[in-house]
Amino acid sequence: MTSRPTSIRNVPWAVVRDGAASRHVYRRDIDLFLKDGRIAEITPAGVRPQEAGEPALDGRGMLALPGLVNIHSHPSTEPGYRGVREDHGVPEQQMTGLMERLQAFRLGDDGRQGAATLAYSEMLRAGTTTACDITVPFEGWLETMAQSGMRFYAAPTFASARWGMASPQTVTWKWDEASGLAQFEKAKRVMADAEAHNSGRLDAMVFPAQIDTVTPELFAAGRRHADDNSLRFSTHISQSVVEVREMIRRHNMTPVQWAAAQGLLKADTVLAHCILLDEHPQIRWHTSKDLDLIADSGASVAHCPQPFARYGLAMDHIGRYRTRGVNVGLGTDCAPHNLIEEMRLAIVAGRLMSEDIRSLDTAGAFEAATLGGAAALGRDDIGALAPGMAADIVLVDLGHPLMQPARDPLRSFVFHAADRAVRTVLVDGEIVLADGNPVHLDPAAAMERVAEAQARMLRDSVKHDYLGRDDETISPLSLEVR
Repeated sequence: MTSRPTSIRNVPWAVVRDGAASRHVYRRDIDLFLKDGRIAEITPAGVRPQEAGEPALDGRGMLALPGLVNIHSHPSTEPGYRGVREDHGVPEQQMTGLMERLQAFRLGDDGRQGAATLAYSEMLRAGTTTACDITVPFEGWLETMAQSGMRFYAAPTFASARWGMASPQTVTWKWDEASGLAQFEKAKRVMADAEAHNSGRLDAMVFPAQIDTVTPELFAAGRRHADDNSLRFSTHISQSVVEVREMIRRHNMTPVQWAAAQGLLKADTVLAHCILLDEHPQIRWHTSKDLDLIADSGASVAHCPQPFARYGLAMDHIGRYRTRGVNVGLGTDCAPHNLIEEMRLAIVAGRLMSEDIRSLDTAGAFEAATLGGAAALGRDDIGALAPGMAADIVLVDLGHPLMQPARDPLRSFVFHAADRAVRTVLVDGEIVLADGNPVHLDPAAAMERVAEAQARMLRDSVKHDYLGRDDETISPLSLEVR
């Protein structure tokens, strides 16, 4: 198989952009022509005869999709929590396990590159071609991104405080403003390196860590840096009841209202999670204006339904955000880094919260995972198949049993087959996933490194946990070992 085909021939089903409109439509029986990393032309199949020696991909039996856009993820840590976080939560903290887990379990740098390799491989297998990677930077981070062949937005985090705990019902904030400033200076250097990377596929995003762990002064400095360098700006916000209550205690306003008052909400802002607005059933603050503030600012929301559903929490509801005019993109946040599963859960959770099947359908979820993500990143060259767009293309096997019968292949893909039917992925016209396997990454070797790092992380929990508990006390196995 050629690594850089100039055409993909005889594709029976494709999801393409409808002219200049910001929406997808089906086209049947087409050929895709590629040149210099772009889609040069889309024609009916066979209109242009295949030339001898033409490096073409056989698209027979395939569904062609634009590459998915994951606008919020933590690939370098979350695979290390596999088997730890799925059932973990703290009832006294309205079921979230976020604060307890991060103070007790700390994956070392030795396992983070392996975790990133595992997660990037998983992303590719699920059809993601662009992702935002949010983490404390580590040695080799940018090179691992570039090696994958994907597009990345590097988002090195910085914060003025760390979460701690004094009891199950008491979260504390350990402030160190000098450390936050030093982290910001390092983040600026890493972002500059990403923007200048010779792969041409790395960009940067300014990412103060959480709305409750960064001082107003550091937030202002981060916002200025984004403005001065034309970078996207993001932070975790309205992601836990603990956070919302703390921000109300500090400022007598919700996190979204405080962010708006600080001038953080702009058209280039991506609000990570943004689930617990003032009207949410678990908040019910006396105001009713958070959603309007987001919509009026033009900010986007990065919706990651899966990690919150595990705590019994869901956005109320995605259809309401979209109807109000808020651009919503999707992210995976934690493992699994499978954006197809996030599409399915976004649909189901939206319908459960709204009690309305019309809250979100398959087309709307796919739009969020492609065009919505592209818009959040300020990109008009990804998220769709059309002439002039980047040749970021996913080929899905229509012959897979879970894709059959192929009456509506996008529904079959999102609700049934998911990553199991993804066969080939191209980024910039280069094949980076072939026959379901990453071309440039070695996930098998990475698995060993992550397993070793996780074992050390679990062993060390007694040193970090506020009660000195071991891992099996904090997060017991799902079944007894006998």
